[in-house]
Amino acid sequence: MIHMTTFIAILCVGLTTYLTRILGYLLLKNRQLSKRTTRILQVIPGCVLISVIAPYFVSDDPANLIAIAVTLLAACYLSLLPTVMISIVTTAILRYFIV
Repeated sequence: MIHMTTFIAILCVGLTTYLTRILGYLLLKNRQLSKRTTRILQVIPGCVLISVIAPYFVSDDPANLIAIAVTLLAACYLSLLPTVMISIVTTAILRYFIV
């Protein structure tokens, strides 16, 4: 059973993510962006994701290290959504059995 505080935290993170996307769209919808600015905006989500997962690269937890390797392998051959799904499932399974 999930704790109420954990559930509220997940909802807040989801809401914050959604609001940043909507606000970005509303603020930029009538502006003409250069190719460079467009490219930067396309790369930013990946940079944020890397900053979130970077600490796990120096982890001493074998489940995390194996999950990172599987995720990197999936990322080489698959698009973003399947890669994320594989990484979530792999991490969950490994943490359940290894920890």
